[in-house]
Order: sequence, then structure tokens, then C-alpha cells
Amino acid sequence: MYDFAIIWDWIAFSVRWLHVITAMAWIGASFYFIALDLMLKPNPALPDGAHGEEWEVHGGGFYHTVKYLVAPARMPEHLTWHKWQSYSTWLSGAALLMILYWLKGEIFLLDPTKVELALWQGILISGGSLTIGWLAYDALCKSRLADHPTALMLLLFVILVAMSWGYNQVFTGRAALLHLGAFTATIMTANVFFQIMPNQRIVVADLMAGRTPDAKYGKIAKVRSTHNNYLTLPVVFLMLSNHYPLAFGTQYAWIIASLVFLTGVTIRHYFNTMHRTGKGPHWTWPVTVVIMLVIAWLSTQPGIESYEDSEARALTPYEATFASAEGFEDAYFAVVGNCSMCHGREPSWDGIAWPPKGVVLETAADVARHAEQIYLQAGRSHAMPPPNAIQMDPEARRQIVTWYREVTRGEKG
Repeated sequence: MYDFAIIWDWIAFSVRWLHVITAMAWIGASFYFIALDLMLKPNPALPDGAHGEEWEVHGGGFYHTVKYLVAPARMPEHLTWHKWQSYSTWLSGAALLMILYWLKGEIFLLDPTKVELALWQGILISGGSLTIGWLAYDALCKSRLADHPTALMLLLFVILVAMSWGYNQVFTGRAALLHLGAFTATIMTANVFFQIMPNQRIVVADLMAGRTPDAKYGKIAKVRSTHNNYLTLPVVFLMLSNHYPLAFGTQYAWIIASLVFLTGVTIRHYFNTMHRTGKGPHWTWPVTVVIMLVIAWLSTQPGIESYEDSEARALTPYEATFASAEGFEDAYFAVVGNCSMCHGREPSWDGIAWPPKGVVLETAADVARHAEQIYLQAGRSHAMPPPNAIQMDPEARRQIVTWYREVTRGEKG
């Protein structure tokens, strides 16, 4: 029998897969063109208006690329536009954000231990921050700061740190880091949609009309592309962070996310310099290692609600629904007896220092909050607990399924 929870989980999986595929296409194209741009060599024999050329070998053949700094003398017969990768990545990411953090907001988005918010308020902050962030960033890029790229990048970093702190004041740790990634990715895609592509269309239109394109449009696009290049690696880290509670399950998660942006700069600076000069600045690697060591230390600081606070805190409406359902007591003891040795605030299982994915299953509030995940991973499937860790009794799994369906049947009714 396929119920709604299973179907919805497969929809989320499919959208996540699509997001990863399109992200690889976008990042791959971005890295390639930045590297190509930095490797261009001058040649006096190049056509008028050509900035440089690059010869490459791959797949048994040779490639000869010539770049025009503004535009060629005439419009080429065939022109390939690189835009769908960016748009598809953002659209699939936005869909995944809505599926996991809006429609499942009681579990993954809101943190009642930080601030009491209605789900609609959390969604408003989620979506509104992405829009406002782009508008603020775009205004800065169009200001006089555009003539001072280093100052602009530093100010952008300050904004990202402020957003990291702000998200961590209202959302769960994993949602906060994910939203910082979405905030950054929105800026990157909006750069493509609102700046890079329109400016390139202006250049193409001038060529087709026989006019000489203005070099300023290429300059604007270049600034935005450079920002995207340095923001890419931190976004990838933030995309992956929800799988690693050491990254988000600490009170200093906002500092960890901020430091990750610095590692993105050091790593990209190494490769960008290497592509341009043939030799990278080796100092960037020890600096990156030091930053990661600081991140690792920060990750060990407390961030999970204590057992006593969880016991004393009033249940949220979502938690209360599952905690008051018939069969909860049986399901609770089934979960605690089979899962808490790993999913405890201080796991007792050897080799596990932190509850997997930050999911703690000790108190009634803990179990009720993660009802759907428990149902899917320990009730309908045998994903948890791992078979080489403990053999969960079939009756315990049945009790979990019965409890969860008691609630969902009532909702459908």
C-alpha cells in the first residue's frame, strides 16, 4: 500500500536528484568558462577585436577557442547560450525548499526552542528574505561601490554573515544553513537572469543592427560572473550541510557558515591564479586547513535542546497531535528502546559522537516531532535501525505504523 507520506518522500527525492543534476551542469559550466577566461593567451594574428585564444585537447581532439572582449565584427550564424543550467538549478532548488521546509515546516523549518512562530510566519521570512536579499545586493552592485570590487565583495561578506546569524535566530540549524545557501544561490541565478543575460542580449541586438556594442555591458556581466564564481563552493557546502549535524547542530552554526565563505575564497583564489599564471599560491591551502580546524572545533559546542528543557517545554501543536494519538506510548517505547543509543543527546553507541542528521529521539516531544521520519525509516522501511546494529522486532515496527496512521487517518477524515 502506497500512502501519501511515501509518495511525497519520493517526490522530494526526485526533485533533489534533479537539483543535483542541474547544479552539476551549472557549476561545471561556470568553472570551465572562468578557467578558460583566465587561460586565454594573446596572439597578434588574432582577428580584430579578439582578446585572446586558448588551445585545449580532450577526448581525442583539439579545441581552439577565441574570445572577443566585446563582440566580433559580425553576428555568428550559430550562437550557444548558457543559461538553462542556472535557471533549472534555482527552480528545482526552490521546489525542494517548498517541499521540505514549507510544507514540512513544523519539522524542518521552525525551532520552538528559539522563537515561537506560526508556520505562515516562517514561510514569509523564508521567501521574503530571498527576495529582499537580491534587491539589496543588486542595489549595491549598481551603486558607486561597483567601481571598488574589493570593497563590494567585503560588504557582501558582511551581509552574508548577518544573514547567517539572523537565520539561526529563527530557524532550525539545518534550515538556517540551507536558507543561507538558498539566499546566495538566489543572488547567483538572479545575476544571470537580470544582468548577465540581458546585457548579452543588448550586445547581440547591436550586432544584428550593425551597431558597435558598448563595452560597459560586458564589464557589468563580468563583475556578476566573478561574484558567482567565488560564491559557488560555499553554496555547495551549504547544500550538503543538512546531512551533517556537526555543521548545523551547534550554537555557532552561523559562524561555521560564515567561515565556509572564506574557504570558498581561498580555494577559488588558488585555482583562478593557477589557471591564469600556471602556478597557484600555495599559502591558500594551509589557510583553508586552519579555517576548517576552527570550524571543526566550533562544531563541538552545544546546540541541541537539553533533555530537561525538552521535557519541560510545552509541546507545539504538531507535536501534541502525535503525542496524544492512540498508540503513542507503545510507539514511543519502541523508538526509545531501539533508536536512542544512536539518536541520543549523548549517543552511547561506539563511534557515534553526534546524533545522525541531528535527529534526537529521547523525550516524547522528540519522538512526536519526528513522527513521519520514524514512520518512513523504521515503520514502512527497515532503513533504521541499521541491521548490523540492532534487530528491531517486527511488532515494534507495527506499533510505529499503527500510531502514525492513527493520526493521518484522523487528518484525512
